[in-house]
Amino acid sequence: MQQTQSPPSKRNHSPSLLLQCLELVLSWLTPQELATISLTCSTLHTISKSMTLRRASDASRAFESHPIPFHNSVDEHPYAYFIYTPSQIPSSSSQFLGRQSWGSSSSAHKSNSVAGLGVQTLRFVDESGECAYGCECEACGEEGVGGDGCPCFGGFNDVVAECGPSCACGLDCGNRLTQRGIEVKLKILRDGRKGWSLYADQFIPKGRFVCEYAGELLTTKEARLRQQIYDELASGGHFSPALLVVREHLPSRKACLRYNIDATRVGNVSRFINHSCDGGNLSTALVRSSGALLPRLCFFASKDIKEDEELTFSYGEIRERSKGLQCFCGSSCCLGILPSEQT
Repeated sequence: MQQTQSPPSKRNHSPSLLLQCLELVLSWLTPQELATISLTCSTLHTISKSMTLRRASDASRAFESHPIPFHNSVDEHPYAYFIYTPSQIPSSSSQFLGRQSWGSSSSAHKSNSVAGLGVQTLRFVDESGECAYGCECEACGEEGVGGDGCPCFGGFNDVVAECGPSCACGLDCGNRLTQRGIEVKLKILRDGRKGWSLYADQFIPKGRFVCEYAGELLTTKEARLRQQIYDELASGGHFSPALLVVREHLPSRKACLRYNIDATRVGNVSRFINHSCDGGNLSTALVRSSGALLPRLCFFASKDIKEDEELTFSYGEIRERSKGLQCFCGSSCCLGILPSEQT
């Protein structure tokens, strides 16, 4: 009698399906939670170990064009845990980002659109709720080229102007230089004194856009409350806040627009850029897209940057706290204390 082979049992597929489900669940855990659950059985230990390696291989969770890996030869911490956003977001939106999937082999999320990158969440709108500003250019040339040129070019008071979400041009427009995410190769290294530090993983020519300072947009009241908490935590020596106060001077020069970006819990890799008393190798510029209420703080190479060179900039000149955090920049003009001012 001829025997026929029976179809494989669904039960044979259950182990791999179970492992996939476990991996998806574990990708939402914090490092502490992941370490705890890895002790329960060999299977979870294996999954947790693989997930830790994947997290360390890309801080950006595949949001950026290139992976941004962690490297640590100093201690046992394989990576720094935070919630990633490629651009600034209102603090009201960040309340829904209590957790973020990171490290699952099937949860990488690429995004190559302006909306996907989260650029410009606050805009000027007309009575219908549509963005009130934007050009109709299909291909934006430099100012004055092709008739009147693109109306989005220009800016004032050192604020760079770019096309915005309501413009007819696409993301490949030459006037959207800072809106395509991080396009240079970077890496994050652990230093015994500074902690995590951002380094170039390729040659970066002078003037090249590097990244923007992404994080939560806070009101001044929120910023002051958080700074009080951060000061208490930092006094123990094991906490590094990343709250930055930005001021844009208005045309009258008699007033300024202040906004606060906190990358301590939610941010991108710019949170790892350290201070240098000599000004560093990065310059900052405020960039406002057409129709945007607030500009974004962007970093550009102020000089040619070699591969494996640390990226630094000046946090400022004001040092109001005599007992501020110690500076380890190592420059010949180091003042020994990091800049600080009253939030």
